[in-house]
Amino acid sequence: MRINSSLVQAAIGISIAFALAGTAIAQADSQRLNRHKVSNPKSPAQYPGAEKYLLPSLVEGLKPKDDWYKKRRPEILQRWTTILGKLGPNEAGRKWFGDIRKAVIREKTEEPAYTRILVDLPMETDFLQPHVLLLPKGPLKGKRPAVICWTSSTPDYKKPEEWWGKWLAERGYVVLTGWSFIRNYREGTTGKAASDLLRERFGHWLPIGRMVYDVQREAEYLRSLPDVDPKRIGFIGFSLSAKTAVYVAAFAPEIAATVSVDPHIAANGGTNWYAPWYMDWLRPYPDIPTPERTVLSMLDTDPDTPGFEHDHHEVMALAAPRPFLLIGGKGDVEAEGGDSDDRQSWGYFNRAKEVYELLGVPDRIRFVLTTDGHSATGPTIDPAWQSFFERWLRGKK
Repeated sequence: MRINSSLVQAAIGISIAFALAGTAIAQADSQRLNRHKVSNPKSPAQYPGAEKYLLPSLVEGLKPKDDWYKKRRPEILQRWTTILGKLGPNEAGRKWFGDIRKAVIREKTEEPAYTRILVDLPMETDFLQPHVLLLPKGPLKGKRPAVICWTSSTPDYKKPEEWWGKWLAERGYVVLTGWSFIRNYREGTTGKAASDLLRERFGHWLPIGRMVYDVQREAEYLRSLPDVDPKRIGFIGFSLSAKTAVYVAAFAPEIAATVSVDPHIAANGGTNWYAPWYMDWLRPYPDIPTPERTVLSMLDTDPDTPGFEHDHHEVMALAAPRPFLLIGGKGDVEAEGGDSDDRQSWGYFNRAKEVYELLGVPDRIRFVLTTDGHSATGPTIDPAWQSFFERWLRGKK
């Protein structure tokens, strides 16, 4: 059979064009520094044209890495601590937090590779939160790594065993699955009702900040188990709990490695960070004199410029130098990802990575943008989180 050389040359040309186009897209994504377009019609801050403005650099004017720790990081930490209200209960609130080790075991079942234990943890002295604890079987060679796995806004606290826990436990990880208090809190409350109960008892404490404290309490419980290595505890969350993961990475130093699966990292993009059960943008701070200060006013410090001057690139940067993996589900779209991270999320990641680069650890932060959709698992999602934990919790390159 004779081959038409002109057709071959055309096919080669098309292949080269596609390859060059792919390279151009990858290069453009790695250089993106713009804010996200506001695509959620319910956002209290619509800001048309925000995507035309650059996110502020966090390393500009810094030279040695000591400048980050001595100058820039304390400023960012103070700002976000003020936004959260507090990082833990104040002295009056501590009476509601007893010994997390006083767990109530409800049921034990045996799987081939691990023991499944349904256990209630006393997240408050008058509130037991249900969890699933997975304890691997087999010979123990030293202490085991552990991972806290939270569910999203629809299935219950058991679902992460199916998503991630089974795979982890079969490979020797201790696993604790759970969920946010905004899914299940005192008096059976959820959402805004749960956040109202939080404020009623503890004063000003953003729900996203309380979630971090709950993860820290769960880590404290895991550290009490004889098989767990206290220096190798990780966290993974999807959607609702992916939002939690962003703040866990920044404000829970006892968590050695964190995975956030599709949080929509931009504070003002396609999702609902503004909701009362997350960041509560519009509620006035009770202890700040007029003019009334809100979370929105602290994120948007320049009203004349569309977009936020302070956004989640700052929160991701606070995690440095600890390993952090961001996974997105809408790599095939531009600013239309809805709840998913899309290509405009690169700007936030790239600004945070500049801090990791300044500290000499650029390989410890990674963004895997897939086309798996808004899902906890997927053909590209799974190898990403699996290899991440294997490297940063088990030490496998």
